[in-house]
Amino acid sequence: MIPIRDTIPSRRTAWVTRALLVANVAAFALELRRGAGLESFVYRYGVVPTHWLISSPSDFLDWPHLFLTLLTSQFLHAGFFHLGSNMLYLWIFADNVEDRLGPWRFLLLYLGSGVAAAVAQILVSPASSVPMIGASGAIAGILGAYLLMFPAAKIVTLVPFGFFLEAVELPAFLFLGLWFLLQWFHGLMAIGQVADVGGVAFWAHIGGFVSGMVGVAMMRPARRW
Repeated sequence: MIPIRDTIPSRRTAWVTRALLVANVAAFALELRRGAGLESFVYRYGVVPTHWLISSPSDFLDWPHLFLTLLTSQFLHAGFFHLGSNMLYLWIFADNVEDRLGPWRFLLLYLGSGVAAAVAQILVSPASSVPMIGASGAIAGILGAYLLMFPAAKIVTLVPFGFFLEAVELPAFLFLGLWFLLQWFHGLMAIGQVADVGGVAFWAHIGGFVSGMVGVAMMRPARRW
């Protein structure tokens, strides 16, 4: 299923959402300019679970940089498809959440969900030395918030019927519920797999989604649609 748009218009311009889109695209352009140094760049600014392991007191000296990677990793992507799919979800779902929360609480929810997503993946795969990058954990938090705030909204979605794609309107609770169940299923299947094979960080998606739901419940937006 590919979301195209939702049916809830925003009442004001989502400036933070647009700024995040620009920041992610700009960071990806920076990655493309790294050339042969891209791998070391990703290892330095992505989240690498094994870097968080403590084997000696001197490891604590690395922690300021490690905490920084919880933020920088959210703006790096592994390719055009990775970037494009994340930005599509951000564009569709984030503007209404920002409209309800306001710019600063929205930004806090976004970045906080991204941090929670990274921590969740570290806890599940502490022996992995593969850098974790991407905005999907933070965006998953926005999806969780959207589910609580706009469960009855309609999501115009491309759904495969045989060899064709048809645009149908799905309730947000159904679309996002299926999305979360899919992450949960793949997350369970990924437990115990070889740590350094790479792939999708499903537990980051799960952690970000739950964090977004908890975060928006704590913020308790005052306005109602």
